[in-house]
Amino acid sequence: KKLRAASEDELFESAAARMDEVISLGTGAIEIKSGYGLDLESELKMLRVIRRLKERGPIPVKATFLGAHAVPAEFKHDKDGYIKLLIEELMPAIAKEKLADYCDIFCERNYFTEEDSIKILEAGKKYGMIPKVHANQLSVSGGVQAGVKTGAISVDHLEFIGDEEINLLKNSKTMPTLLPGAQFFLGLPFPPARQLIDAGLPVAVASDYNPGSCPSGNMNQIISLLCINYKMTPEEAINAATINSAYAMGLSATHGSITPGKKANLIITKPVSSLAFLPYAFGSDVIDTVIINGRKVV
Repeated sequence: KKLRAASEDELFESAAARMDEVISLGTGAIEIKSGYGLDLESELKMLRVIRRLKERGPIPVKATFLGAHAVPAEFKHDKDGYIKLLIEELMPAIAKEKLADYCDIFCERNYFTEEDSIKILEAGKKYGMIPKVHANQLSVSGGVQAGVKTGAISVDHLEFIGDEEINLLKNSKTMPTLLPGAQFFLGLPFPPARQLIDAGLPVAVASDYNPGSCPSGNMNQIISLLCINYKMTPEEAINAATINSAYAMGLSATHGSITPGKKANLIITKPVSSLAFLPYAFGSDVIDTVIINGRKVV
């Protein structure tokens, strides 16, 4: 209701402030999703705000259409009608204005099924949107299966996965992405991070910065959670937040590592005893300087 009532300018100003905050903490690229409007006008409004943020810079912004975040009240007893609205009205409008890079869906019990997810993601592909999936956050939902079947660039959350899902991911190009801030905030079980890594899979990580399940975009705290709770090494956690997340955003060629030819988006720390001190000192601000596109911003 708040999103629907807000103006585009109000959304832009509040989002720009949050974006500046995460940049000051070292974030050098960001994905932003729609999904709180759940009607034609409001979803387009969110995506237009994201386009304005892309144009504002200074970091790359990827736009994700998450119209299938939930079934809105007006379609409470007609989920198929809402899916039809997404595919037949929203997607053509989004494609016409070139507003979204990705199409995402909350594949979860009492929300959208594996079959719903495949239908929506395949439709999104026809309109130029690469699939992503909110997968297996609250239950074994079929989200990983839907993601792999549709060639999703990432499947995100993964609190409830087992050998079947891990084997599917091993035979795909889909990046498993963990969201420890949401898991921490909601008190959910830990995803099997070590099992994923020990199976030979890469792992990406994101903040999941949103008002419902993770009101923090501090990726430094997120890296600490990976090490403290998920038993990942500092090197694994930093790789997850940089090079692997760049892959999950389609930015591997230009971002995610300090490499000749890539964008100079990096942080310089205050004096620290080792790389491990970054996640170890989870309450300390160890960042001294943030450089974006080769220029100091903090």
